[in-house]
Amino acid sequence: MKSIFYTISVLFYILLFSNCSSDDTSPTGINQPQNTPVEQPNILLIIADDMGLDATPGYPIGTTKPNMKTLQNLITNGITFTNVWSNPTCTPTRSGILTGKYGFKTGVIKVGDQLPVSEVSIQKYIDQNTNATYSSAVVGKWHLSNDPSHPNQMGIDYYSGGLSGSLSSYIDWCLTTNGTTDNNTAYTTSKYTDLAINWISNQTQPWFLWLAHNAPHTPFHVPPNNLHSQGNLTDDQASIDANPLPYYMASLEAMDTEIGRLLASMPSQTRNNTIIIFVGDNGTPSQVVQEYNSQRAKGSLFQGGINVPMIISGANVTRKNETENALINTTDLFATIATIAGANTPQINNSFSFQNLLSNSESTTRNYIYSETTTDKTIRNTSHKYIQFADGSEALYDLSTNPLEKPNLLSPNQLPLNETNSKIKDELITALNNIINN
Repeated sequence: MKSIFYTISVLFYILLFSNCSSDDTSPTGINQPQNTPVEQPNILLIIADDMGLDATPGYPIGTTKPNMKTLQNLITNGITFTNVWSNPTCTPTRSGILTGKYGFKTGVIKVGDQLPVSEVSIQKYIDQNTNATYSSAVVGKWHLSNDPSHPNQMGIDYYSGGLSGSLSSYIDWCLTTNGTTDNNTAYTTSKYTDLAINWISNQTQPWFLWLAHNAPHTPFHVPPNNLHSQGNLTDDQASIDANPLPYYMASLEAMDTEIGRLLASMPSQTRNNTIIIFVGDNGTPSQVVQEYNSQRAKGSLFQGGINVPMIISGANVTRKNETENALINTTDLFATIATIAGANTPQINNSFSFQNLLSNSESTTRNYIYSETTTDKTIRNTSHKYIQFADGSEALYDLSTNPLEKPNLLSPNQLPLNETNSKIKDELITALNNIINN
């Protein structure tokens, strides 16, 4: 009898301690009850400054590509989006992401326009609709106001970065942190990475980090040699001006190296629970653009100015190494990020959530995407693009057969539109007017 009691006791303790063991096969490596609520994912939004499709690995346009191992890993383990439209310059694109509104709705249409503090930012919206579940930070380029307190007034818990659109130097620049501005001499891309790492390491709740690199925006320069693979570049201005492309590539590679350092700094449980959204704010600048006409690069409403890279990978992205051709505006990041954060926002302002595309390629999205300058407007559907210029001229392109926008089907030396293209033109003009008037 005593032997039986001893055996039962041993079995009880074995079961007790095995249930407390951390050698669990769950993704987190931590033994949890099955009914434990799923933790909200962290959200890392990375914005590259002046990086078009031609300068991005994973896209077929462009003959010279930077060596970006970190970005390539995100591509392999996530989704590459091919039809994302931004604004042709950085200020309105950033405003559109922050507010989910087109520029003509906020008055932010060109570089230097100031975003009114009365607008509701994505950070403030998430706070209001998730019971302040997320902590938020913006690290890096702001370019929505020169007021040092503006980011915090927009509802950002922590801001540290450069307020202006460009830097005079990547190693001698002004760093503003929560309203206070000081001079900084650290390499900008590395400093932003340090700030991001430090902030993430101090978080005790789900977080949303907007990391806005100045790279690869001018001035073209030589990054620290350990951050790029472009060789021994000379740093005199004459050499840079004569052939800026390798300097541009070096800046992209330095950014990629530092993004890799940021991701490697996270504990595996944090990294596995983080969704990463990488996006460009507009096309490649004319000095280094490839394949696109230099007049159809950054600053223009042609594809080289507004068709930007976007790669999404990480937590809850179940599609791996896939390409997505859905039509997406950068304004759509507002509703998508809000939905990821638990706010359940399928549509708000001029923003439509594409969260379902992260796991389902059959999800429906927009029928049209739109972009603008102070004078011109453009819209496209899945196949055709229409541009309305301020001088009254027009352009219509069949992007399904001519992605570089040649020829203009409305040019006087072209044949009259056939019935199909004529109907498409009318459809796009109607859709454009609906956007402008609503």
